[in-house]
Amino acid sequence: MQAKKLVLGFSGGLDTTYCALYLSQEKGYEVHSVIVNTGGFTKEELDQVERHAYALGVKTHTTVDAVKSYYDRIIKYLIFGNVLKNNTYPLSVSAERLSQAVHIAEHAQKLGAVAVAHGSTGAGNDQVRFDMIFNIMIPGVEIITPIRDLKLSREEEITYLKAKGVQLNFEKAAYSINKGLWGTSVGGKETLHSKGLLPESAWPTQVSKTEEETLTIGFENGEIKTVNSTPYNHPSEAILAIQAIAGAYGIGRDIHVGDTIIGIKGRVGFEAAAPMVIIKAHHALEKHVLTKWQLSWKDQLAQFYGNWLHEGQIMDPVMRDIEAYLQNSQAHVTGEVSIQLLPYRFQIIGIESKFDLMSSKFGKYGEMNTGWSGEDVRGFSKIFGNQTAIYHNIKSTAQ
Repeated sequence: MQAKKLVLGFSGGLDTTYCALYLSQEKGYEVHSVIVNTGGFTKEELDQVERHAYALGVKTHTTVDAVKSYYDRIIKYLIFGNVLKNNTYPLSVSAERLSQAVHIAEHAQKLGAVAVAHGSTGAGNDQVRFDMIFNIMIPGVEIITPIRDLKLSREEEITYLKAKGVQLNFEKAAYSINKGLWGTSVGGKETLHSKGLLPESAWPTQVSKTEEETLTIGFENGEIKTVNSTPYNHPSEAILAIQAIAGAYGIGRDIHVGDTIIGIKGRVGFEAAAPMVIIKAHHALEKHVLTKWQLSWKDQLAQFYGNWLHEGQIMDPVMRDIEAYLQNSQAHVTGEVSIQLLPYRFQIIGIESKFDLMSSKFGKYGEMNTGWSGEDVRGFSKIFGNQTAIYHNIKSTAQ
């Protein structure tokens, strides 16, 4: 009797290593592992994960290069919306997990799998993100989560794998690192409590630049086209270039405190030099080229978009509606932004754009104007406040 096909989202770590062995040897599935690279793995690391998967006995192992699709499907709109959850966090991991879940579901569809598995525990957000997307994209395909379902401790997983002769570095690192195109999360003992900073040694990118530097980012219709005048074929390549430059200053480090999908608060460190610089640069350009009400409505829609995406709702059709608005708003978001880089901080120097609405030919704020007279403003002020003046007049006479 032929074994049933199961697709396993596989990173090669402790949890997914346990899942691969348990599902094939104890449950009799034909396991097909898949790793989705969203910018966090080198070629050597991906090759090592593949060798490890086959050593565990998987039927096939697939590596999906999702860096560009991750940008096209998600990151692009986070930039268009200048999305920072709680005005702090660029949704580094939450956005990444959604991209991975979509690709795993597509792989399960392609193979005609009867089951799909992931290594999430029952304690975090990722279980909801994976489960929800699988339920929507591949309804009827069974979702199996051994670590969550069996309520396994790390020690129990290690005991099982050692008994099976699995060769793996079982020492738990002092800090858990999750790296992707849109930032790196850092978790450790300091983030388990409401007070405490991560030590310098915990940050994956160490500070190696101390001299001031000017970075120039060129945008076209809201997307990055150049970095320091060097053109890039795809914005994901430009993001990596910005990360290499700004990351060396220790820029983009912070600790985010947020509300999880399952109702508890969590604290996590992150470093996201490129996302933070890009979002602030993009927003600065928008403030020059968009109107007051374009900016106002973008802020409101983008806040909802970021929160809903964080909670795994990328498949909700309202997200396509908001993406259409965000895309349309970028028609004139074209120009260059200059940024001053310094150790642990940066600041926007200014922008240059042919669509700059701060044109001196229409007047200089606080100095002079060319489009109206003082008498025009006198009449405008009276009319603009007329309804409120009527309200206060009626209120005072009626008492």
